[in-house]
Amino acid sequence: MNQRIGGSCGCAVFPAEFAADRQRLLSILKEKSYEKRKVTLSSGRESDFYIDCRQTTLDAEGALLTGRLFCAMLEEGERPEAVGGITMGADPIVTAVSLTSFLRGWPVPAFIIRKEPKKHGTTQWIEGTKNLREGMRVAILEDVVTTGASTLKAIERSKLSGLTVSRVLCLVDRNEGGAEAVAEAGYRIEPMFLKEDVENA
Repeated sequence: MNQRIGGSCGCAVFPAEFAADRQRLLSILKEKSYEKRKVTLSSGRESDFYIDCRQTTLDAEGALLTGRLFCAMLEEGERPEAVGGITMGADPIVTAVSLTSFLRGWPVPAFIIRKEPKKHGTTQWIEGTKNLREGMRVAILEDVVTTGASTLKAIERSKLSGLTVSRVLCLVDRNEGGAEAVAEAGYRIEPMFLKEDVENA
């Protein structure tokens, strides 16, 4: 039986071969994305810490590790046929995962969900539609989940575009009710890390 590694209870557990990648990504998140300061989140809530995952996912090494580890998560269970998420937090993530999936021999396209429809041309909500088809099984990828509001929007917009949301993954779950809100809608968030993992790294 292969040894497996993981962090706090509830977050992703990886085969031991990913131990170094997981620890390194966690270190980059702590160094570049975590700040202990008062901040107002996009949800309107106040917090005494902030996790800006884009500082990590837009870093070359951070993007590489993000792609590897999300692909490792997606290889467990039902693999999606495409990956997508709401701009702009998900943009570097879905790109990294799509590229890595190709390198790992099971290429999946990426798509990006706009926060509002394009104001000219096609007026579409989703970018990358020519790589998608009706009924396609997709995974929604997020950077940070707080209340779950953006995740639920991504799920709803994907469904309205004819896609079937089969999985929902995030880089960091802040443990502030988002997973529960998404669960009420019938979906389970699979976090790579919990906020405690980042805080204690």
